Amino acid sequence: MLAASSPVSILKKSTVKQTPSSALKHRMDDMNLSLSPSSSVGSDGELTPSPRKRTRVQFDAQMALQELEYHPQRDSKTSPEKSAAVVREEVRRAIQRHVSGTDSGGYDLIKEIFSVDPRREERHAWDPYDVPTHTTLKNHLLGLLSNVAALDRSCNGLVQAVLHSEWLGRDESYVKLFIRFLGNLAAAQSSFLGSVLKMLVQHLAALPRGTGKVPGYPIVPIPEVYTRVHTALRHVMQLIPSSSGALSPILSMNFPFDTDSAKANIAYTRNLLQVVTYAPELQADVLALITEKLVKIDVQIQVDLEDIEDETGENVLQDVSPEATMLAEDEEDDEADDEASVLSDDLDVETQRIRTVRDNILKLDGMLDSLFEYYAPPFASGTDDDKANALDLLLSHFQSIILPTYRSRHSQFLLFHFSQSSPSLVDQFATTCVELLFKKTQPAIIRQSAAAYLASFVARGAHIPSEIVRDVFDLLGTHLNNLRMDYEPTCAGPDLRRYGPFYSTAQALLYIFCFRWRDLTTAAADGDTPEQVDELEPEDIAFPPQVKEVLQQAVHSKLNPLKVCAPAIVSEFARMSQHLNFMYVFSILETNKRLRVSGHRSLAALADPRYSLVEREIRAGDDLGYQLDAYFPFDPYQLPRSRRWLDGDYVHWRGIPGLHDVDESDSEAEDEDDADEDGLSDGTETDDD
Repeated sequence: MLAASSPVSILKKSTVKQTPSSALKHRMDDMNLSLSPSSSVGSDGELTPSPRKRTRVQFDAQMALQELEYHPQRDSKTSPEKSAAVVREEVRRAIQRHVSGTDSGGYDLIKEIFSVDPRREERHAWDPYDVPTHTTLKNHLLGLLSNVAALDRSCNGLVQAVLHSEWLGRDESYVKLFIRFLGNLAAAQSSFLGSVLKMLVQHLAALPRGTGKVPGYPIVPIPEVYTRVHTALRHVMQLIPSSSGALSPILSMNFPFDTDSAKANIAYTRNLLQVVTYAPELQADVLALITEKLVKIDVQIQVDLEDIEDETGENVLQDVSPEATMLAEDEEDDEADDEASVLSDDLDVETQRIRTVRDNILKLDGMLDSLFEYYAPPFASGTDDDKANALDLLLSHFQSIILPTYRSRHSQFLLFHFSQSSPSLVDQFATTCVELLFKKTQPAIIRQSAAAYLASFVARGAHIPSEIVRDVFDLLGTHLNNLRMDYEPTCAGPDLRRYGPFYSTAQALLYIFCFRWRDLTTAAADGDTPEQVDELEPEDIAFPPQVKEVLQQAVHSKLNPLKVCAPAIVSEFARMSQHLNFMYVFSILETNKRLRVSGHRSLAALADPRYSLVEREIRAGDDLGYQLDAYFPFDPYQLPRSRRWLDGDYVHWRGIPGLHDVDESDSEAEDEDDADEDGLSDGTETDDD
């Protein structure tokens, strides 16, 4: 059967001697027609034909070659489809001849079958058969599957054509066959494993327009397209368990660029988290990768908002709604993306910057929302071990990625939320911060950041028990007192560079006091609730000696922390401590207005690379010199959609009853505005809350 279809057999048939049929000959005889110019007249006057000569057949070699050319697209249209067995043999011969170097004609034609774009609208008028039929494509894929062991490196062109052919929009049977081919190819030819993985990973971000839409097939929805990609990736990884080592760097390299859309970043993040479900060995790498991207986008947003005018930058964040984030995740909104891309070319520089910030906010919001969803199950319904393991993973990324990053604003709220799931987890996170703060081998910037995280966590965490608030305050107070005794003998005045750990610890204590003073009272230690403490008169409120003495000694020391700590925090502490009969410090503040500390820094000190990061947390005032930045990482979370996860997690700013009910001077009102800007007030609560 195979021989009959070969080019040699066809050529033999085309050269067989051709003779007129007997019926035609009889008709020609009856009409007395001469069969040849050499006929003669007989003696009876009749025409007598000359002896018949052999008819010469004219053979057009060019036409024969055109008819013999293997053209599966045209052949499938003009004649019945070749069987799978015939195509398999033709594929085998084509690969064999190409690998041996004798003939690549058939190989090139097979490559052409998979290179044709089935969606292209313009057809060649002289070749209406340029798109292979479903049967042709399927049979040739079956042929390649049967001969996958022969596809060595010399067949790279054909393999790449198959890998990048349209398969995601075809029917289920073809998709299953294609996935089988991917698995067998990766298993039989390890040199193509990277190509297979890269092709699949490239379909995990925002998909090109028209993906899942192939003429002649039902439209495949985008979620189903992603499902098919994951099915293929899972199949390959099951066949080759070691492929996870090759997959990890590919996932990293294919993460969307900073200039890519929010939709691309959100889609890729969600698909990476889906990969972890069937490749758990990649969990740490994938989550670290996503966290790094989150922090980078988060910091960029803060930088851009500072560059834009304050009022405009605030509006950018407030104008982004949860619905906008959901639209950014809509995989079907291709036309809107195209329109936005066209319009962006006509925008002025300032409008374009605002649009870029808004797009980054959508990225961050959607990506964080996906991570909250991923981490939620073990904390919601897992065992204690599951919760501890999940928090360990978060803590590892916190220490290696988030903590060393200056001005991370939202990424750390994964820890803030999930570490409050139970008292043991609260203690675990607080202990981590304390260990970093007390470890002298840590860089100064890391220790100062740990103090800020610990203070912000204790001050803002709504699910942190009063006992832990008091324990942390006592621990920090003891540490502050030890630092004071170490530094005071050599201190000639406030100097942030030399005594940075002391000032960061003092500011942490002032911040905790402003938010959680109710939990620090003797009434709270005796079991009263914060609401019951609010009902007490100021003269009835008392604080334990360890709370009052440690702050009094620090405030009145030569180190003078009220000069270096953030003015908004110092101002609020002064007013609250006076109202609560805790401490009177306004005289120190008046003295500090006339004190300049800028002279305590030398150019050599500022050039010291050990303090380059510290100096970024120091801001200069015209008369105040250098001061600590009022950076507390768990200040109000403002991303519109993902903040739903933090409902009930906050201790919001609550003014002292009676303190803010009276009219205040202009200077005091200005101080309150500063407090609001620096995170002491959320701007959403009233003083009576």
